[in-house]
Amino acid sequence: MKSVAEQLKLIKRGVIELIPEDEFVKKLEQGRPLRIKWGADPSAPDIHLGHTVVLNKLRQLQDLGHEVIFLIGDFTARIGDPTGKSETRKPLTPGEVEKNSKTYQDQVFKILDKKKTRVVYNSRWLSKLKIDDVINLAAKYTVARMLEREDFMNRYEKERPISIHEFLYPLIQGYDSVELKADVEVGGTDQKFNMLVGRELQREFKEVPQIILTLPLLEGTDGVQKMSKSLNNYIGITEPPSEIFGKTMSISDDLMLRYYEIMTDLPLKEIKALHPKEAKKKLAGLFVSRFYGAKEAKAAEDEFEAVFKEGKRPQDINLKKMSAAIMAAGDLLCASGMAESKSEARRVIGQNGFKVDGETITAEKANIDLTKERLLQKGKRNFLRVVRGK
Repeated sequence: MKSVAEQLKLIKRGVIELIPEDEFVKKLEQGRPLRIKWGADPSAPDIHLGHTVVLNKLRQLQDLGHEVIFLIGDFTARIGDPTGKSETRKPLTPGEVEKNSKTYQDQVFKILDKKKTRVVYNSRWLSKLKIDDVINLAAKYTVARMLEREDFMNRYEKERPISIHEFLYPLIQGYDSVELKADVEVGGTDQKFNMLVGRELQREFKEVPQIILTLPLLEGTDGVQKMSKSLNNYIGITEPPSEIFGKTMSISDDLMLRYYEIMTDLPLKEIKALHPKEAKKKLAGLFVSRFYGAKEAKAAEDEFEAVFKEGKRPQDINLKKMSAAIMAAGDLLCASGMAESKSEARRVIGQNGFKVDGETITAEKANIDLTKERLLQKGKRNFLRVVRGK
């Protein structure tokens, strides 16, 4: 195991806050593996690079010899995390939670070392709580303290409803830390309040309070907004290698350096010495390698060069069979999976970003004949062959 000073230097890279640092150093000086808690409600099945900021830090902690406890909030997902929400969030059904949990784990272990990760579900202890246990827990925090949370305060001032069960969420998340006897909890800056509640509850239950380690929320490919599927500025870790590579190549030079700082351990001095295009290709290759391996990364780079530099089409274009003989352009984009919603399809067509057999389609309702094979192209990188069939 590395020295305390060496560990601290590595761990602090890209971190927003370490609360409190002196207590963290004391824990490291004990020379034992620390219990690192990371909780995630399986509220959505897909993970993008923004989610991997925390995962990368957890993997780094694993490589330093510490134990990561991956807490799946199958119970809390039924409440709905109110963090950052301007209105009450709809709770998930048990079926949705189970389905998302499975997909989430498959993706998480593309980064975390499965052999060094303990997976737990908080329903194991939360489902056993009785009403008097919940009342006792609620008595340990005041409404005034809850309203210190920015999202709660904003909703209160704007007279938007806050349900009582939403106040319970930070308490329940904090109680998870008590059950797990967490040494450290890791999360995005938006989780700071909830993690601090855990620290306070551990103190109430006569445990050594956990350390809080917060990480930045990653900007999307636009360099402005937080990475989000709804804003279409995301890089999904299950997207095809060519998409991951191409999207990474599209980001600005400034954003590229930020991605290097947050998402890698490479010295920034070394990266700045490279030509920006070469540095970007290196970053794109790192991302593809992380999720698909070095061979796929090389293939994605070669395809990128062929498509963009030499104006060629990708060599291997998937074929998808459609049920209808004729489809409107907007419907075809959605049915083929090239657009996730009708609004995205409308936006792509409106920006002249959709071609069929090399011809730009400008009308959402333009009919496309699928009785013969067609080559679809969305943007510069996304190609698909379609034809009617079963």
